[in-house]
Amino acid sequence: MGLVLMSEHELQRIDVLAQVLDGSLRTVTAAHVLNLSQRQVQRLIREVRAEGALAVRHKLRGRPSSNRISDLKRDYILSLIRTNYPDFGPTLATEMLAERHGIHVSSETLRKWMIADGIWKSRAQRRRVHQPRLRRESLGELIQIDGSEHRWFEDRGPACTLLVFIDDATGTLMQLRFVPSESTESYFSSLSDYLHDHGLPVAFYSDKHSVFRVNRPEPRSGHGMTQFGRAPCELNIEILCANSSQAKGRVERANRTLQDRLVKELRLAGISDIEAGNAFLPGFIAQHNLRFAHPPARPDNLHRPLNLPASRLAEILCVRDQRQVGASLVVHYERRKFILDDSEHARSAIG
Repeated sequence: MGLVLMSEHELQRIDVLAQVLDGSLRTVTAAHVLNLSQRQVQRLIREVRAEGALAVRHKLRGRPSSNRISDLKRDYILSLIRTNYPDFGPTLATEMLAERHGIHVSSETLRKWMIADGIWKSRAQRRRVHQPRLRRESLGELIQIDGSEHRWFEDRGPACTLLVFIDDATGTLMQLRFVPSESTESYFSSLSDYLHDHGLPVAFYSDKHSVFRVNRPEPRSGHGMTQFGRAPCELNIEILCANSSQAKGRVERANRTLQDRLVKELRLAGISDIEAGNAFLPGFIAQHNLRFAHPPARPDNLHRPLNLPASRLAEILCVRDQRQVGASLVVHYERRKFILDDSEHARSAIG
């Protein structure tokens, strides 16, 4: 014998009608409780006496709707979509069916059909799963860098950007610096401090910000590399660009932590400008690393010593570009002309 399921509403009706049948409840009261007329309650009582408790179930329960779309029409619509609109979403496909084929069906009905038939995937089905990337094994093997624009001084000072350098293997904050904005010059300044403090890492890992990556398909400069991208290459440091924010989750999570903890620490210290903030950061970094950094899988420190004179490092960490000396000893740069003094050395540079 099959199991008969009943709704809460139907169970309530059975309970009230049972009380009427055993005389503990009057018909008028039952009609009030069920929000029905007295005559309708009396009809239900007659049906219950004749057919039992199942008489309260709707007679159309389990039967197909009289205005449902036939399976033949459904299959025809889906065949049209597979043939003509395989990459269309349900809403656009609904419009095309109405305009081009005179077939009218709701977009939600079509959505259910397309999902069931495998033509369309729901947003949950299309969601990409970003599996966690394993940490690097040694300190200095990969340094994640990012800029976090925020109101670090709350209402006490202007909004600014915090440049964050974090080691992938240990989660150690290697370098923090407040700057007015995320720019090539600010990264050069932070990189110079980093190299003097820690040495040369194996690689930097960043996002696709224009500071790190040329995003135009055909850059005018010709070498296809940003100013900051050129500098690590000259220092024999690899620079990698992540394809998503999840890929550089270490620095993204560090940014969220800093936007909570560092903001409050700056408030307690009464700091409200970039200069005082940068003076405060070394102590904060030491305390933060003491609490949150953890040992690497391997004890090696892969930072290499910076065996460069200060003048050579300054030549690398600067904005450089290539221009051609014209026949009239003129160099064009940023819509301006620079005329070289006429000399043998200048003439030898023509072309």
